[in-house]
Order: sequence, then C-alpha cells, then structure tokens
Amino acid sequence: MNEVSRCPMSAMRDDRKSAGIAEANVAIDPRTTGVGSFGFVREILRSPEVKQDLYEFRNDALHDPEHLPVIFLDGELHKKRRGQLMRFFTPKAIKERHRLVMEQTTAELVAELRRTGRARLDLMSMQLACDVAAVIVGLTNSNRKAMARRIRLTFASIGMDRSRGLGRLVHRLLTIAKTMSFFWLDVMPAIRARKKQRDEDIISFLIDEGYTNRQILVECMTYATAGMLTTREFIVMVAWHLLEEPDVRQQFLDGGEETQFAILDEIIRLEPVAALLQRRAEVDMSGPNGEQVQAGEHLTLDLRAANVDEASVGECPLALDPDRAKRQRMTTSWLSFGDGPHRCPGAQVALHETRVFIDALLRVPGIRLANAPTLGWCAAINGYELHNAFVECENG
Repeated sequence: MNEVSRCPMSAMRDDRKSAGIAEANVAIDPRTTGVGSFGFVREILRSPEVKQDLYEFRNDALHDPEHLPVIFLDGELHKKRRGQLMRFFTPKAIKERHRLVMEQTTAELVAELRRTGRARLDLMSMQLACDVAAVIVGLTNSNRKAMARRIRLTFASIGMDRSRGLGRLVHRLLTIAKTMSFFWLDVMPAIRARKKQRDEDIISFLIDEGYTNRQILVECMTYATAGMLTTREFIVMVAWHLLEEPDVRQQFLDGGEETQFAILDEIIRLEPVAALLQRRAEVDMSGPNGEQVQAGEHLTLDLRAANVDEASVGECPLALDPDRAKRQRMTTSWLSFGDGPHRCPGAQVALHETRVFIDALLRVPGIRLANAPTLGWCAAINGYELHNAFVECENG
C-alpha cells in the first residue's frame, strides 16, 4: 500500500469494501432527521439530553423498566445498570478471564485449519465470538459448537425476513422455533445451573436481580447480537483487508499490540458493522457547524458518513491509514462503537479477540484468501454480512 500519511494518492481512492452494499441499503427513515457530521454525531451521542429512540421495540416491555435490557434504558437507571454490568468488560476481566478463551478457541480453529488446509472464515469467527460472549453471559452449560450453529441460524433467519403474506408468517414461525430451541437447549441449562450455584457472569447477575426466564432470554439475544454477530463480521472484514493488502498485513505482523490495535481501529472506522443509530432530542441543540435540532425530533445518526467526515478524520478519509488516529489525536475507535453513555460496553472485548485471532491466522504458513466473502445486508442491525470466504494454507 502507498504511504498515506501525506495522502499522495488520488482523492478518489476508496479502500472500503462494504461501501457498495451500504450505499444500496442504508436509508434514513423519512420520519427522522439524518445527521452525518462527525462532530455533531459525537455531541449528540454524548449529550445527557438525548435519549435512545428504539420505539419499535419498547412498547411490550415498558411496564417493567427495572428489567429492560440496558440498551433500552436512559438516565440514572441506565447509569446504574451499566455500572453493574461493566465489571464483565473491564481490562482486568479481559486479561484474567476472557483472554484465555480467545487464545484457546483460536488455537483450536487454527489447528483445524492447518490439519485440513482449508476453512470458512465466517464459521471460524462465529465460533470464536460465541465462545467469548458465552463466558461473559454465562451460556456455558450446553455444547458450544451446537450453540454457535443455533445462534447463527436464528439470526440468519431474522435478517432474511423479506417475504410477504403466508410466506412471511411461515418465516416468523420458523424464527420463533429457532429462538425457542436456543432458549431450551442453551439458556435454560445455564439458568438452572446458576440457580444452584452463581458464577461471575451476566446470567448470575440477572437471577440475583429477579429477572424472569423470558427476560433473561431477551438479554441473551441482545448480547448474541452485539457480542457475537457484529464481532463475527468485523473479524472477517479485518481478515479480508489484511489478506488482500500485503503492506498493511506486514505492518500488523511486525508491530506490537499498539500498532495492531491502530490498524483494527482504522478498519472499523472505514467498515462499521452497524451503520445507523437512533436517538431522540429532549432539548433544542446546535451543532458545531450550525446544524439545528429541535426538542422532540427523532434523529438517525449515520456512523458511516461521520467516520469519513474529512473535517474530523483528516485528508483522504476513504483511505486505510493506520497512522490516522495518532495524527488526529483520536483515542477511541472513532464512532463505530458509538460514544457517550451508550457506547458499546464490549468494544474492547471485540478488538482484543479480533487481534488475537487475526495475529494467529496471518502467521499460518502459506495462508491465503481462496475466495473473497459474499457481501449481504442484515436489516435487523442495519449492517453488512460477510459469508462464504474461504482461507487456505499449507497442510500439516
């Protein structure tokens, strides 16, 4: 790759692999106001006067706000609940508990790849993401490979729900059946085990807080989406970039953790898995460039647009530049994990497991991308999907 810190290449250069599929599918809800400038999106996300706007999900659960998933909450209740859960995502928890799982699963996956000489990236990354999230949530009392398959099929079904009429009804019934399979075969065994003996995980915490089995299922589905599916896509996207871009790949292999995390941050800036966030303004707001938002206005925050806002991310915003964050003095992963009180609590877990896996994968002798992923779109998360990418290596 050319040196990009001074951006000598054409201003038309675009290193994004998901740009086309996003352009075809990302649409701002006409009932909302779109916001795409980096500075104003970040200000909105950080403001205590802006609330979550998940109106399509809230009505069936508002009668019991104490037991809502944390993603639905705002204000003091959100602050309290998030504070209670953050102990599962701290650097200490990653180092002492989750890192071992990351390394063990990665070693198994790489060993199988070397034995067979060929593997499918989205299945490898799904197994890793499931194993790590399962330890955090407490879904450790069923067959982990079977659980990963059940979760993958359940959410594939949700994401592909585009049928109409009778077909739509059949599709929904199949999705419910798959969800209940996950509940009875994975969630309930974990609940029963933790009612007998608590562990250091989220299900144990939820039992202590008086959550019902149904409410625990909702929490598990929420973490499955945030901790498994999006991480799976990110891992495959990183592998795709580094297997096709030898200079950045070598920089990743030669660098220490700081360099590797800088490369991951730059890829997630260009390729955020989820494109949009919904918020509702409680007061009138003015953006840094004169943008105006009125109290009560529904907002759609365009993370893809914000992350390539040249005014904030610097020149050649569509080019993959691992030195960009340092040059722009940006210490977080831009806006791909959100920002403010609702910033993804598992962001560091996702980055660490991606780094561990990609580092091991790229060091496999003869590793190469046999075919690039097939790009798809998941309306449920407003994000891309990557399937059927195969890697090959030397046997033995």
